[in-house]
Amino acid sequence: MGLFKRRSKSDDELVDPNERSPQLGLKYKDLAVLGSLRDAGADLSERRHVAFYLYYPSQASADRAGEVASGQGYSSDVRTPLPEHPDQWALVCDHRDTVTSPEFVRNADNFFQALADVHGGEYDGWEASV
Repeated sequence: MGLFKRRSKSDDELVDPNERSPQLGLKYKDLAVLGSLRDAGADLSERRHVAFYLYYPSQASADRAGEVASGQGYSSDVRTPLPEHPDQWALVCDHRDTVTSPEFVRNADNFFQALADVHGGEYDGWEASV
């Protein structure tokens, strides 16, 4: 299936995972997640649970970002930092009834990257149930 093929580059040239595919406008790292789901037997047209991971330098910024995500229909959970990362508050946003279409993935990536940028955080990516 051509959907998950990388653009043509020589075998020894690396592809930036944050670069977007010219065909779908998806980041290559998002195409990799979709490919992994498909390889695990997932039917990408079926609804599934999807979770997005962000990290913020304070609980206040994570809480503000979580409120914005909740306003867009996502559940959000701010988690206390781990001892080895005391200044890293995790925000996990999820939705339990999602079709992981290219359009959804592209829009979600844009939304969560902007959410991280506006509130001083880092968007780490997403995962979905098979």
